[in-house]
Amino acid sequence: MIASPWDIILTVVFLATGLICIGDLIARRTRRVPGVEGLADEELIDINHAVMSAGMILMTWVAVLDAVTWAQIALFAIFALALLPALTRAHGFPHRAELVGHIFLNAAMIWMLAAMPLLMAGMDMAGDEASAHAGHHGGGEEMELMATPAWADVVNAAFIIVCAVGAVWWLYRAVAAKGHRLHALCHALMAAGMGAMLWLMNV
Repeated sequence: MIASPWDIILTVVFLATGLICIGDLIARRTRRVPGVEGLADEELIDINHAVMSAGMILMTWVAVLDAVTWAQIALFAIFALALLPALTRAHGFPHRAELVGHIFLNAAMIWMLAAMPLLMAGMDMAGDEASAHAGHHGGGEEMELMATPAWADVVNAAFIIVCAVGAVWWLYRAVAAKGHRLHALCHALMAAGMGAMLWLMNV
């Protein structure tokens, strides 16, 4: 799905984010006070990003069935909705900003899954020499239909900006905050990788 060497680079990026989140989740569960039930907000975020990392790796290499795509969209929508109540429990601007960032990354993931055929239409057209050099008999109309719509380019660019802002924010948090620096760097890497993926799908 993604051309080399970006497929390898993104696989390494998302493998790292997934493993970091799984490791953090295990550590949190190990330290949990006996008798406490349910998922803490941080644990939900770890699960969310671990699943998202796996989904990004899958998307990098293969085109899945529509049913699988829509199942992923539903899953990440549920994750996003599950994070909303955490905003009411958050203390301080940094914590709220991070939660909003996680919710927006879920929205970017949903957009990526839903819009993949539109985003990669231009790529397919560029790679199809016959279409690129279509002559008469409606060749120009066919190329126009295969191109990514302008509105999809605009929405995609907006999500790339959101991912870039998120990456910068978490890099700042990794430098400024005490503790959990690896976790902040993980989220920065996740946001940067998602932004790169959105860009590569639309070039």
